[in-house]
Amino acid sequence: MSHKAGFVNIIGNPNVGKSTLMNAFVGERLSIITSKAQTTRHRILGIVNGEDFQMILSDTPGIIKPAYEMQESMMNFVKSAFEDADVLIYMVEIGEQDLKDEAFFNKIIHATIPVLLLLNKIDTSNQVQLEEQVAFWAAKVPNAEIFPISALQNFNVPEVFGRIIELLPESPAYYPKDQLTDKPERFFVNETIREKILLNYSKEIPYAVEIVTEEFFEDENIIRIRSLIMVERETQKGIIIGHKGAALKKVGMESRTDLEKFFGKQIHIELYVKVNKNWRSNANMLKRFGYNQ
Repeated sequence: MSHKAGFVNIIGNPNVGKSTLMNAFVGERLSIITSKAQTTRHRILGIVNGEDFQMILSDTPGIIKPAYEMQESMMNFVKSAFEDADVLIYMVEIGEQDLKDEAFFNKIIHATIPVLLLLNKIDTSNQVQLEEQVAFWAAKVPNAEIFPISALQNFNVPEVFGRIIELLPESPAYYPKDQLTDKPERFFVNETIREKILLNYSKEIPYAVEIVTEEFFEDENIIRIRSLIMVERETQKGIIIGHKGAALKKVGMESRTDLEKFFGKQIHIELYVKVNKNWRSNANMLKRFGYNQ
């Protein structure tokens, strides 16, 4: 029996549903999903294995005009998605018109690999608007196959999944068949904590935060975790901790609940907050956090 394997890279503007789609394909919450922009900061691989195929999905940060060093690094992850893709997914949402970076758009319309344009969030539109949007994107990206979908409602998602398998090249598997992702456990601890900060704090706080899991000790029945929440200013540290530590305690409790589901074990988590001024523009710090690779 022949075997197919390949890299399927998902790109698009922030908040169009890229992470929701990948998680729907993989069946696990590998990429954090919130309503806030720039939720995904890294390129995350999710691996879907079948008896005769291996689909390696890549969720990338939303395309933006970089304003500081960390965002430059985030866009480098997106650029790399063009280099190894066997199938490219360009994801847009109802009402959207253009990518925020014209150079990326030119790469899409001149791609020599199969391009699937997924028109997401159609559950928020009507038939007339949907037909107008399909016609608009068919003219804009003539080299793409267009699929109207709702990643959240799983509408047309199985059909897209099947089409991707058809497009994958014949190849042996790139990763062991029981592997779900290329990221280590600590990465998902960091992402879970960061998601809770995105959900519980407003304004600039979530974007000034980075998480470092300094200890991850796994016993038979429990995982003990110690994680650092890095902020840029003392005022941010105070907001993260909250009155008598209440805000930080809430983040810890919500993170523990999700991590216990993810790892299937009891979790003991300890969080603390540290100020590291302007870490988002510090090349050494960014390298430590896995951005400049």
